[in-house]
Amino acid sequence: MEVKKEEIRYILQYHYNQREKAEQAAKKVCAVYGLNIVSNATAKRWFQRFRSGNMDVEDETRSGRPIVENVDKIMEIVESDRHASTYSIAQELKISQKTVWNHLHKAGLKKKLDVWVPHELTQKNLLDRIHACDSLLKRNEIDPFFKRMVTGDEKWVTYENNRRKRSWSKRGEPVQTIAKPGLTANKILLCVW
Repeated sequence: MEVKKEEIRYILQYHYNQREKAEQAAKKVCAVYGLNIVSNATAKRWFQRFRSGNMDVEDETRSGRPIVENVDKIMEIVESDRHASTYSIAQELKISQKTVWNHLHKAGLKKKLDVWVPHELTQKNLLDRIHACDSLLKRNEIDPFFKRMVTGDEKWVTYENNRRKRSWSKRGEPVQTIAKPGLTANKILLCVW
């Protein structure tokens, strides 16, 4: 039979009101509910508390690290901004950064680097690329020109080093894709043949 702590404390309070000693009360409780359900030291501590005038049988609030009940708030912040850092979440909710980190890992989230994609293309850009590739393939069937082709490449090298950001993703979920930013005023054209 499982007995709640509060029930045992009410029974101890009853025995205290009957003017019994703590050891006698502990012995009677253990005889009814089983051995080691309450120790003599615990019974003495509760009797001392009752003697001081505190008849409340519930546990007092404990000092130390508070229990975090705002896991939903952490997940809400991450869902609204996948790039939110544990530091900014901790500051906003006034809890420790390690607590935020632990809750995110328990939720199966991991910080991953976003993947660059060349540029965000419009539907017209996509269709133009498909048309160009299709026409080159048809032209190569009539007159093979790929073997005579000299290839070259050019690349705009910018002075501003844009960095990828990390975002929270579930394990096994693909990482977010971010379009590369447009060219800046400070750049050099690099050509290779």
